[in-house]
Amino acid sequence: MTEPLSKTKSSFYRRLYVAYLIDSGVASVPALVSTCGMPRRTAQDTIASLAELDIECRFQPTQGERHNSGEYRIISWGPIDPSWVKKQAAALAKALGYPPLTSLGN
Repeated sequence: MTEPLSKTKSSFYRRLYVAYLIDSGVASVPALVSTCGMPRRTAQDTIASLAELDIECRFQPTQGERHNSGEYRIISWGPIDPSWVKKQAAALAKALGYPPLTSLGN
C-alpha cells in the first residue's frame, strides 16, 4: 500500500476503518477526530456514508444529556466481514495516513 490511494479506495478504506473504530469504542465524532486527526466534517460525512456499504450505524443519545451527546453503534456490518477489517485495521490506518492505534488491542 505504498502508492497513493485513489479517491474511491481511500473513501472505502476510511469507511471500513471508521466502522471498525466505532465498533471498538471510538464511537463519537470528537473521539474519531482525536484518534485519527481527521477533520470533524470528514468524520461526520464518513459516518453518514456507512449506509452506502450496507453497514448499519445508529446514534444512541446519552439519556438526560443535551446537545446530541451520545455515541454511535454498529448494528450490522451487512456484507462486510468485521474480522477481516479488524485484522487489516493497522494497514488501513497506515494507508490513510492516520496514526497507529495503540489502545484498541492492535
